[in-house]
Amino acid sequence: MDAFDHFIKDELRVKQYLRYTDDAVILSNDSAELRWLLPFIEQWLWSERRLILHPHKVEIRKLTQGIDFLGYVTLPHHRVLRTKTKRRMFKRVNSMNMPSYVGLLEHCDGYSLRYRVLVTT
Repeated sequence: MDAFDHFIKDELRVKQYLRYTDDAVILSNDSAELRWLLPFIEQWLWSERRLILHPHKVEIRKLTQGIDFLGYVTLPHHRVLRTKTKRRMFKRVNSMNMPSYVGLLEHCDGYSLRYRVLVTT
């Protein structure tokens, strides 16, 4: 995927781009620019890697709606745990894996969730 990173940054000249494994985020103030980039990205992925974008996972949205990325929803001034991740955490938490979930919650605004995890285990 290094070649994809170079395509996005060097050829498309995208300034605000973030990728972790197969998840990527492109930020822009102009939604028309994002719509314009999409066919170029789709064409490169297909011609170079025989990959297609998942039709239900490509979103163009305002930053105030949050960016759902890597288990968190990142908003302009804070980050919260994704609802699906939160539900999964409360189903699976026990005394053995509790420190892992507490660590997960340290990366977001999850003080009340940390308290609930510590009390329920």
